[in-house]
Amino acid sequence: MKLSFVIPCYRSENTIETVVQEIRETVAARNAAASSAGSDTPARTFDYEIVLVNDCSPDNVWQVIKRLAAEDDHVKGICLAKNFGQHSALMAGYGQSTGDYVISLDDDGQTPATETFKLVDKLEEGYDVVYGYYEHSAQHLFRRFGTWVNKKMAEAIIGQPKTLRTTSFFIMRKFIVEEIVRYPHPFAYISGLVFRATKNLGNVAVQHRRRLEGESGYTLAGLIGLWINGFTAFSVKPLRAATYLGLLCALVGFAAGIFVIYKKLMYPGIPVGYTSMLATLLFIGGMIMFLLGLIGEYVGRIYISINQSPQYVVRERTF
Repeated sequence: MKLSFVIPCYRSENTIETVVQEIRETVAARNAAASSAGSDTPARTFDYEIVLVNDCSPDNVWQVIKRLAAEDDHVKGICLAKNFGQHSALMAGYGQSTGDYVISLDDDGQTPATETFKLVDKLEEGYDVVYGYYEHSAQHLFRRFGTWVNKKMAEAIIGQPKTLRTTSFFIMRKFIVEEIVRYPHPFAYISGLVFRATKNLGNVAVQHRRRLEGESGYTLAGLIGLWINGFTAFSVKPLRAATYLGLLCALVGFAAGIFVIYKKLMYPGIPVGYTSMLATLLFIGGMIMFLLGLIGEYVGRIYISINQSPQYVVRERTF
């Protein structure tokens, strides 16, 4: 049985070596325990590979990755030509993974590689994908709020089960990965690809640690962009919601018009309210622009996909 660890790397020249060493020690400890089990049927041991994807990081993480790959045949390095984002970097790593099980985790040490086999053991209960979840998150309030918003939107729009708690630490069977990498378009969103491939999903509790160094690369704008990417790439529900919202505004406008006519007929001396009229026009105009922007987002993504914009471009690799 072979495990593939896929890790996107960005601003992690001082942390990625620690994460790689933790993976080595975790697999070695599991194999040692299996070898010394002493039963008539020896426990299974695991081979592994670590696929490190440099997402055009501005620090020297690529130099660190090349050194790790030169020192250890288990390590593969991929360097992208520009910053394509975490999900595209994962797609690049998945495309080069050869393991029976593929595990995704972060480069900053927050996701505990020491608990990898909690995910492995849970997956072998019969699941296709298993997500680790954090009972006590070490993220700051802003990121926890963003995670909560993402969960609620994913449940409403892309079909995430309400009982499922997703994180960046998860494991998939090989056939799921093979299905994911068939996605050819530039707007990759891993959770959306997983949810459309299978509903056989599991959860297992893992620890969550403080980052070994630095801060999260996700800003508010980055999180919003990620949400928009996921929900417009894998669902038309936002367009349906826009239709319902437009219908609601039309009904409210019609009711307001009837009310104004009634007031004028019953009380002819009341002057026409320019303030209320202006507010109504601004509201309706704003809604129209919002809905046009939503439609434009879909049309723009269709245009970019037709132009075959690359999901990622590999500049260099170590294998």
